[in-house]
Amino acid sequence: MIFGEISIENALGAILAHSTHAGALKLKKGHVLTESDVAQLQEAGVTNVIAARLQEADLDENAAALKLTEALQWFGVQAGPAATGRVNCYAQTAGLFAVDADLINAINAIDPSVTIATLKPFERVEQGQMVATIKIIPFAVAVSVMERILDLSRDRIAFGVHGFAGSRIGLIQTTLPSVKATVLDKTRRVIEARIAANHGFLTTELRPVHASKPLSAAIRKLQNTNDIVIVFGASAVVDQGDIVPEAMREAGGNVHHVGMPVDPGNLLVLGELDGKPVIGAPGCARSPKENGFDWVLERLMAKIPVTKADIVGMGVGGLLMEIPTRPQPRDPRPPVTRPNVAIAVLAAGQSTRMNGPNKLLATFDDVPLVRRSALTAIEAGGDPVIAVLGHMAEQCSAALDGLNVVIALNKDYASGLASSLQTAIRHVPSSADGMMMLLADMPALSPSDLKSMINRFQNTGGQSVVRATFQGKRGNPVILPRLLFDEVFTLAGDVGARHLIERGDIPVIDVELGEAAVIDVDTPDMLNRAGGTITGTIR
Repeated sequence: MIFGEISIENALGAILAHSTHAGALKLKKGHVLTESDVAQLQEAGVTNVIAARLQEADLDENAAALKLTEALQWFGVQAGPAATGRVNCYAQTAGLFAVDADLINAINAIDPSVTIATLKPFERVEQGQMVATIKIIPFAVAVSVMERILDLSRDRIAFGVHGFAGSRIGLIQTTLPSVKATVLDKTRRVIEARIAANHGFLTTELRPVHASKPLSAAIRKLQNTNDIVIVFGASAVVDQGDIVPEAMREAGGNVHHVGMPVDPGNLLVLGELDGKPVIGAPGCARSPKENGFDWVLERLMAKIPVTKADIVGMGVGGLLMEIPTRPQPRDPRPPVTRPNVAIAVLAAGQSTRMNGPNKLLATFDDVPLVRRSALTAIEAGGDPVIAVLGHMAEQCSAALDGLNVVIALNKDYASGLASSLQTAIRHVPSSADGMMMLLADMPALSPSDLKSMINRFQNTGGQSVVRATFQGKRGNPVILPRLLFDEVFTLAGDVGARHLIERGDIPVIDVELGEAAVIDVDTPDMLNRAGGTITGTIR
């Protein structure tokens, strides 16, 4: 590739290195100059441009990205289209990410023009989440560089997603007179939420006394009908011969390892009975905070074997005491069979960037935007649909006439978004387990988009935040579980629930919705590009 300053007379077919404006002509970086472009640039007095020319031994950036995409081997991952030299790769299912770090590092070392960035090994992912990106940095790559990379990649799996297998889990909690039933009940709720977050099912719970013989019998009983058995001992394991590991052996199983170099999580026991894992859970797993038990359970529920060597290798990065990096559920409410979701259509804003008109009364196919959003929520199955009104409430209410929606008036709408969220929650019935926050100015969202998010919320037990994304970046709408409702009332001003969601103490499930998750109509230009029409009656 030849790169540098090129005279405009010789620029036909060259690739612009920078955006170029000349009069009414606006050309983006990466644009291939045509005869018309060259003529208009000359008329505007442009004499030189910074550009690139491909040579015979070059592949352009998109061709190079696609060639590398075709050469790499992976599983559980789907590649997107090539654009500006980039191909993004997305998880086809929820699970754990796996990567051949040596291969990725070797590819990245061949030439700086070709890069691959991935998530960390064993990172949790949701369906549709970006797990890797292939990026060609310049406008072209030498064929010789690509050939070296292709040779290196042959017969090696670069990365993949081990999907959660829908594991059936049996739970055993041993008892002593000193252990309160409320502690056991709380533990069950926390574990059930963990299992649901990993797309599994808690099938049965047994509570034998804390002794090896009754515990071994319970292990044998649950092993027959479950994929994994989890054991909480009434007292901590302090030795290889303690009751929990001894009961595993007495049941006919093997104890692979006692203890792990992860804190919290040191007192985990890993065993096996007839080829099925049996985990002696550490006491810290009674809490929803991240601990070493999570790392083992997640892998096993994704059908990734865990050996003694794997556990020993968890020490580097295993200091978790003050670093809650992975979202885990709090002490949740008991899961319900099919959680209900209310949808709050947030339509109280003042449309300040519209310079006068109320964007929510602009029409799309002759339907006011606020009504269009409410209809989308109704068709998606919001139970109920709550329209939060404020600015021009009377006109917005009239636009909703005849629809089965609850009108919630936010008299404090001028203070910002927080007051609208609080107004919505005050109108959510006790039968709803979560609330979707749907901004009323997002016309590209469809009922099927909202249904996909509601289904994900329901399938994971109603204990997680569910958030729309576009190419891995957060968007809207968002579903809040009921356990966050009270904390919404700590917000003030023009802020949403973002910091409540991202502080890391409950699971966050991202659902890829495409560009619809980020298209809003805050300005007249944005509204026009989205297909809306402003009339003279919406001021």
